[in-house]
Amino acid sequence: MSVVDWIAADWGTSHLRVWGFADETVVHAAQSEQGMGVLSRGQFEDALLTLTEDWLPEGRITPVVACGMVGSLQGWVEAPYRAVPCPPAGGGLVIAPARDLRLQVAVVPGLKQARPADVMRGEETQVAGFMARNPGWDGVICLPGTHSKWVHVSAGEVVSFQTFMTGEMFALLSRHSVLRHSVSGWEQAGFIQGLDQGMERPEWLMSRLFSIRAEGLLQGSDPAMARARLSGLLIGAELAAAKPYWLGQPVAVIGADELAQSYQEALERLSVPVTTHDATAMTLAGLSLARGHLPEGNPSCVN
Repeated sequence: MSVVDWIAADWGTSHLRVWGFADETVVHAAQSEQGMGVLSRGQFEDALLTLTEDWLPEGRITPVVACGMVGSLQGWVEAPYRAVPCPPAGGGLVIAPARDLRLQVAVVPGLKQARPADVMRGEETQVAGFMARNPGWDGVICLPGTHSKWVHVSAGEVVSFQTFMTGEMFALLSRHSVLRHSVSGWEQAGFIQGLDQGMERPEWLMSRLFSIRAEGLLQGSDPAMARARLSGLLIGAELAAAKPYWLGQPVAVIGADELAQSYQEALERLSVPVTTHDATAMTLAGLSLARGHLPEGNPSCVN
């Protein structure tokens, strides 16, 4: 097997993804469902070793740089939030306790904002990766997902950010609410219809949502149209609320292909200059940047 110089880890609530690097080239990759949500503090090291044991050479320490919920209060070790405004990466890495002497695991801290109160873990690494690849870029970074983030960056710093529970609301409504009987599949025309309605009259969101169910009962509406419309309504309402972020700003969307494309299409309808970028690529670029802050020894915190 190829010799691994260091390991990057994206450790969320539900999944763990790891990449083994030879310098800056990925030579191994693996993933599991051993996310923070199913692990106790003493189980994190074993979950990591299950995926990477064969990558670790004997007789030397292999650095592991990890971001995400692994640094939460319920994670392997708490990596305290850094307050904005600040660079998205740079210092504050916390070393997780490891029994295996071949490992040195450094956890990237998240970011916090006092007013309005907000936090992020994991997204700061994607922001750092984007900024490393686009030096001098000022504007707004949109990170769609379970909890969408809108991040204003300027002069190399995260100035402010705002979170929307759009993805989680879509999952709850489409799977666990009365709307679950009316939505399935995807029809793009429904997304555009919902997007326009959500943007134009966000105060009508709660009523528009129930109309999806009523139209299914009374008019036999297409479930694929209905599901796409549900997504459009929620994203439209998010965009209406996030207008202070995207108005007059270039926007970079970082996310998975289909969801990122939905946000790009929505922003283009508003004539916002927008580009889309792969989330995994930005995560790895950010973790590579964080690697530059690793210590030579093994302190508990890296400043």
